[in-house]
Amino acid sequence: MVTEIIHSWNLVFHLSVVKYRRKVINDPISERAKEIWEYIAPRYGIVLEEWNHDIDHVHVMFRAQPKTELSKFINAYKSASSRLLKKEYPEIREKLWKEAFWRQRFCLLTAGGAPVEVIRQYIET
Repeated sequence: MVTEIIHSWNLVFHLSVVKYRRKVINDPISERAKEIWEYIAPRYGIVLEEWNHDIDHVHVMFRAQPKTELSKFINAYKSASSRLLKKEYPEIREKLWKEAFWRQRFCLLTAGGAPVEVIRQYIET
C-alpha cells in the first residue's frame, strides 16, 4: 500500500521591489508586471496573493513553499520583467537611470505574526 503524503505550507511574504524612485509604474505597466510574475511564479512553487503598486514601486504578497529559493525567483522575475517591460513600453527608458528598471536590492519580509488580512489590507491601500 502506497501512502500519499500531502505537504501543507503557509509561508507568507511581503515583497516591496523598489525602483530607483523613478515614476514609471502606471496601471498598464503594473498589470503587465503582475502577468509576468504569474507566468514565472508557478515554476518556483510561488502563489500570488495580493499585488498593488505606486508610481515607483510594487508591493506583492505571496506564498512560497519552504524549499523555494526566493532569491533565485526574485532575480529571475526582476530580470525577465525588466527586459520585457522596457521592450513593450519603450517610453520607460527615457525615465530610467542607466537602463536599470528594478533596484538591485529588494526588501523581503515574512508575514510573521501579522494576520494575512492585515497585510492584504496594507497592500490594497
